[in-house]
Amino acid sequence: MDAINYVHEQLTKKTEFPKFRAGDNIAVSYRIIEGSKERIQVFRGNVIQIKGKGSTKTFTVRKISGGVGVERIIPFVSPNIAEIKVLKRGKVRRARLYYLRDAIGQKAKIKERRYIRPDKKK
Repeated sequence: MDAINYVHEQLTKKTEFPKFRAGDNIAVSYRIIEGSKERIQVFRGNVIQIKGKGSTKTFTVRKISGGVGVERIIPFVSPNIAEIKVLKRGKVRRARLYYLRDAIGQKAKIKERRYIRPDKKK
């Protein structure tokens, strides 16, 4: 198994993304190639899960588009990811947020996690 991990490390390009976890609202800029043209499309939504490790690590982003839920599974090592921006940090108590698939309206909202800076403690 060490040989397989070694080959994966050599073939994958190292990219730095901001740290995010399930419940965070992110914007993924994804390169779309149509024939000879290339464009960047932004996919904004909530991270439902982060799965796998190493070169097979993926994350699932869910958004509502036209009243229909759309999920996209994106590998971390994809060469088509231009950038990832964390828009909001979510306050959740689970690693897999599958319950959002059935939630509608107010129940589908994720509260925002707020930080207190160490130098501003009361």
